[in-house]
Amino acid sequence: MAISPPREPRLRLPEYDRLDALGLAELVSRGEVSAPELLEAALERAERRNPALNALVATFPDEARARARGPLPAGPLSGVPFLLKDLIAAWRGHPLTEGSRFLSGVVAPEDSGVVRRLKAAGLVLFGQTATPELGIKGVTEPELHGPCRNPWSLDHTPGGSSGGSAAAVAARIVPAAHGNDGGGSLRIPASCCGLFALKASRGRVSLGPVHGPLLSGLVVEGVLSRSVRDSATLLDVLSGPSPGDPYAAPAPVRPFLSEVGAPLAPLRVAVTRRSLFARSTHPECAAAVEKAARLLTDLGHDVEEAHPDVAVEPLLRAYLVALAAQVGADLARAAAALGRRPRARELEPETAVLAAAGRRLSASELVTAEAEMHRAARAMAAFHATHDLLVTPTLAQPPLRVGALALRPPERLALRVAARFPARWLIDALFEAVAARSFDATGNTMLFNQTGQPAMSVPLHVSADGLPVGVQVVARFGEEATLFRLAAQLEAAAPWAGRIPPAAASS
Repeated sequence: MAISPPREPRLRLPEYDRLDALGLAELVSRGEVSAPELLEAALERAERRNPALNALVATFPDEARARARGPLPAGPLSGVPFLLKDLIAAWRGHPLTEGSRFLSGVVAPEDSGVVRRLKAAGLVLFGQTATPELGIKGVTEPELHGPCRNPWSLDHTPGGSSGGSAAAVAARIVPAAHGNDGGGSLRIPASCCGLFALKASRGRVSLGPVHGPLLSGLVVEGVLSRSVRDSATLLDVLSGPSPGDPYAAPAPVRPFLSEVGAPLAPLRVAVTRRSLFARSTHPECAAAVEKAARLLTDLGHDVEEAHPDVAVEPLLRAYLVALAAQVGADLARAAAALGRRPRARELEPETAVLAAAGRRLSASELVTAEAEMHRAARAMAAFHATHDLLVTPTLAQPPLRVGALALRPPERLALRVAARFPARWLIDALFEAVAARSFDATGNTMLFNQTGQPAMSVPLHVSADGLPVGVQVVARFGEEATLFRLAAQLEAAAPWAGRIPPAAASS
């Protein structure tokens, strides 16, 4: 008689994997479960699932247990476990390494405004998630922590730069997690991991008091979630100006959560399968848009083929200029705070050459780059005069294999030389060659950071080999409400919450 192998102990609170953040908060508010019980469920899943994913880079269980015991603020998500991306979101007394060896040991002296608002919502912060060094890549493979992996396939990337948060949410470690987006860093991992993410309009979420505009205004704080209503609730939590902000998005008419499920009149929707910045679109990504177009038509919207007319090459150049300027400034500020410059090998080659390029840029080049991005914003405003929404593939390719964008040895050497002896022509040639490979993988998200518009990735498609493929929907500046209404329609018509990745189903 065969003897069955012993089974692993059943995970506590099995409903934890099924419910979204609002669902868990409702259990707490009704007294059916306690905040400490939810935290232990999250910690148990992190212990079991994170070793294969490498999504969490730090956890603080004792501190989180003390907070969960309360009293907690009576916010909309009181008692729900939550994770912060290790980038921009300063958490007082906790590491802020931003995926960099150079910043190892740096501790945040104060909470950022976003962290204050998350705490006020009653969330129980218990850890930090992986990001590429300084968040500059569309994959999450920092040399400091090693590659983060996709819960749908451990051979593939969860995307970046919010890849750790996306992997943790997809793997049901938490129902939602913090992220940010300066060129697609919420939407890229949402597409790779089968999640929902909305990048809000520029100025919707304040970066104060720690930061002013970052990356020439391209960076927006936000979240990744499995449900549309969680993202709407968390944007209600995070949105609003703080004193001294240089600009703010138009105030919403009512809470964003109220838009989820609200009636939506037929919209004029432009659909394009073409990539905005990549050289081509993978057939699976094109198929995702075709599926979305059929669904939108069935829902009563007026769908037609249309592609925005923007100048690609100047915008690529503008993005690289803004990125180099920001990286150069960030590292100069960090060096001043630490009292030393980065040592050899403390920065990855791409980061080092970006910083070198940033030091060589002139102020007029940055002004020119920002003017080019503002020109694109006006072009998109004209496009939206006749189209309420634009639908594109979120990415130009399905999730890449881990290491697909890793530098080859000759490239690493060339970038090291260029960073140390920064001849301008060499920096430009080498970095733009490497960046082109990255833009071929992403391709469609960056433009809407440059124009400041709200854009979401919706998990509507699964490739033939079982990998998620997202669809991006873009609205006019300030019109997140329209996106949430449409997202709720799509979520009801083509539900995705029941899809469970192998990394969560097996433990």
